[in-house]
Amino acid sequence: MSENKPVPVAVAKVSPSAERPLREVPGKTLKVALLGCGTVGSQVARLLTEEADELAIRSGARLEVAGIAVRRLAHPRPGIDPSLLTTDAMALATRPDIDIVVEVIGGIQPTHSLLLAAMRAGKSVVTANKALLAEHGEQIHDVSHRYEADLYYEAAVAGAIPILRPLRESLAGDTVHRVMGIVNGTTNFILDRMDSSGADFSESLEEAQELGYAEPDPTADVEGFDAASKAAILAGLAFHTKVTASDVYREGITEVTAADIASAKTLGRIVKLLAICERSGASGPEAGVSVRVHPAMIPRTHPLAAVGGAYNAVFVEAKSAGQLMFYGAGAGGTPTASAVLGDIVAVARNRLAGTRGPEVSTHAGLPVRPMGDTLTRYHVSLDVADKPGVLAPVAEAFARHGVSIQAVRQTSRGEDALLVIVTHEARDADLAATVSELEALPVVRAVASVMRVEGEGDQ
Repeated sequence: MSENKPVPVAVAKVSPSAERPLREVPGKTLKVALLGCGTVGSQVARLLTEEADELAIRSGARLEVAGIAVRRLAHPRPGIDPSLLTTDAMALATRPDIDIVVEVIGGIQPTHSLLLAAMRAGKSVVTANKALLAEHGEQIHDVSHRYEADLYYEAAVAGAIPILRPLRESLAGDTVHRVMGIVNGTTNFILDRMDSSGADFSESLEEAQELGYAEPDPTADVEGFDAASKAAILAGLAFHTKVTASDVYREGITEVTAADIASAKTLGRIVKLLAICERSGASGPEAGVSVRVHPAMIPRTHPLAAVGGAYNAVFVEAKSAGQLMFYGAGAGGTPTASAVLGDIVAVARNRLAGTRGPEVSTHAGLPVRPMGDTLTRYHVSLDVADKPGVLAPVAEAFARHGVSIQAVRQTSRGEDALLVIVTHEARDADLAATVSELEALPVVRAVASVMRVEGEGDQ
């Protein structure tokens, strides 16, 4: 029997470059109109130019900036070709050769008119405008559907964090119960500084402005308007229900004091401005949603407690998926531009394939519940006389309105005392009635603060 010998095999030597297939840049071109060239717009223009070849390979077509609408032509814009600039935004948005309109101007007008005109002219639209979507989202989506125009807006909420597409697409087969998050970097930076340094609100706001985290007029951020717009968008997508900014209960952080921050620390909590969207009731007349933005104390062990500086994070709770958390840079030119570029690539692929992205669904049509029906816990600080018998009338006021007390802590301050009460879960309307009665009690010199407590069951 002959010995089995290995059969020689010829091996072809391949150079490393030959092992990698060449990626050809597509010859087809899609023209992009950019409305706005500020912090975000200038970065979008830069990335479209610097990453042109890579974006062409990813999308299937070259993405050419065909024009940029600005307010002032003379304003210096390093790296931007002046020949692309125009002050006639409407003419650019409806120009026959434009395929994709990208809006990063902000505000309600003229952006509302510009986007409607662009979609009626058959353009795909990418926008980062949360205020417009929260105010006129239903009409904009309706025009998008009627004229078969793509509408993408990932950058409208939480900057670079991909949260809207997961809610609209990835979780479309699940039932979302709650969305809770930090969606405004300015207020998170301010509260973080108050917590870490012991500074009061005005000092922390001034620091935020010096570092560029807060605008010269910070009203939209610190009074919660920005977060409320984002909450409306999140709730609409999560619960398949029409929600506008006017449906969102809103409180800002201007009344948060250093004493509130210190009290939270004593209880092992931290103060955050939260956007909270919740579904109530499974079906029938009890079904509904609540949408609110306000400062709240959360445990320092909660995932959102570790979100510092100007970062954002969104915590999602769904029936089958369980608890999910999305974290990242919530603002800034380059991070936000990243989300805009992702949308541009998506709509480019759709145009080449002759399709459209998924439309927003409002089939559930759940009613938005008033804030008074919302159930949550509370941290109430009272300035009281430091003498026997003070606690009894205070406790009776809570009991009369059906608000159960979980914990009481009293700190003496000479003839006065600070009485801190933490409640069990109660209706917001019942707590409001309790506070009104407390303010009228002779033993209570002042209701120093009332703050909600959230996230106890999320750890």
